[in-house]
Amino acid sequence: MKPKKIMIEMNKTITIGAQTDHPLTVSRLGYGTMRLPGDQVWGEPKNREEALEILRTAIANGVNFLDTADFYGDDITNKLIADALLPYHEHLVICTKVGVGRNPDKSWKVFDAPEDLRTSINRNLKTLKLEQIQLVHFRVMPNSNTPFEEALETMFEMQKEGKILHIGLSNVNPEELTKGLSMGAIASVENPFGYGQRSSFEFHGQQNRGLEEVMPLCIANNITMIPFWSLQNSLPKNDDKIAAVAKKYGVSSAQINIAWLLHFHESLLPIPGTSQLTHLKENMAAIDIRLSDEDMSFLG
Repeated sequence: MKPKKIMIEMNKTITIGAQTDHPLTVSRLGYGTMRLPGDQVWGEPKNREEALEILRTAIANGVNFLDTADFYGDDITNKLIADALLPYHEHLVICTKVGVGRNPDKSWKVFDAPEDLRTSINRNLKTLKLEQIQLVHFRVMPNSNTPFEEALETMFEMQKEGKILHIGLSNVNPEELTKGLSMGAIASVENPFGYGQRSSFEFHGQQNRGLEEVMPLCIANNITMIPFWSLQNSLPKNDDKIAAVAKKYGVSSAQINIAWLLHFHESLLPIPGTSQLTHLKENMAAIDIRLSDEDMSFLG
């Protein structure tokens, strides 16, 4: 008689800022909006109506965590969110990030001086038509001229002013996260992480700090971990193990990559993005896939 496969218990919700006076409980499968704008994350979507329908469909099917930024577009994703979803669902959490800007030639730039951060926050608030943003990540840029402490202190000042509810960090290393925790409450960390890419790596000459290096600190401090580029870095590798598990359950490799994230640790809040409605529906179905201990051991 074969031993019974043990299916891993998996929470479908997660609470951001659980130890604060303003906890936010959301579905553990969010949606990242970076794929919605045009080429090079710039300008209007190729199909604006589909982009709006993606946002509406996500919310209608239980997604209540959206990740955006005013430098997506330029400010295009925020406009799409407002056009598609106002008036916002009472349980919707909109998360944005600051510290980065765009040049007219579509290139990326560091935008993290105190006055830059205030400009970004005010722009997000205006376009999203909000009085307060529930979660804002300060993205750390390794080649910045602004000291980390000075930039983060500006974030905490805006939190005291009521413009930000919770503060998170993005592209952060263990030393910076430790410093951030010494300055105030850090609700979340948003770093690259996925089955095919778990640690830090260089991309287009820029160092991207992986989530793996800060996981022990996040877990010890009850910090929600929001992995990005999970599918972008994993799917092109055509992993044989992922394909085998996908075949076993009759689902796609993308769905198993997402399911792996959901089972890896209960503190992870994946935000897979897509610009196609069919892929959105496929990604969302991954939250109902139950992997066994055997599956997770096999995948490693």
